[in-house]
Amino acid sequence: MTRRPGPKLVTLTDAAAGRVREILTERGEGYLRVGVKNGGCAGMEYDMDYVSDINPLDEVVEDRDVQIVVDAKAVLFILGSVIDYETTMMHSKFVFRNPNQTDACGCGISVTIEPAAVGQFRP
Repeated sequence: MTRRPGPKLVTLTDAAAGRVREILTERGEGYLRVGVKNGGCAGMEYDMDYVSDINPLDEVVEDRDVQIVVDAKAVLFILGSVIDYETTMMHSKFVFRNPNQTDACGCGISVTIEPAAVGQFRP
C-alpha cells in the first residue's frame, strides 16, 4: 500500500536554513534537532540543538538542504511549524511560527502548545 504524502512536519525559511547551515559547518555537526520541553510560566519551551547522531525514534525531515531531526515526543506539538531566523537591532534569534501554539508569556521564551488534532494537517 502506498501512503499519501503528508505535510512536512517542520520547515525552514531561507534565513533560518542559511543560519543553520552556517552553524552546522562551524560546529562540525550534521543535524538540527528540534523539540519541546516543559518549562517557563506558559508551560513549554522550544528546544533546539545541533547533533551528529539521530535517536532511533526521532523523525527526520529535509528542507532547504538541511536535515532536521524532530524529537519523537514533540511531533504533535510542532507539526506544521515554520522556523525562521530574525535579525533586528536588538537581537538575532530563531523564531517558531507554530499553528499549535495558543499563547506565549511576556518573556518570549515560554509558550502554550496544544497537540495537533488527528487530521488537522491533511494535504
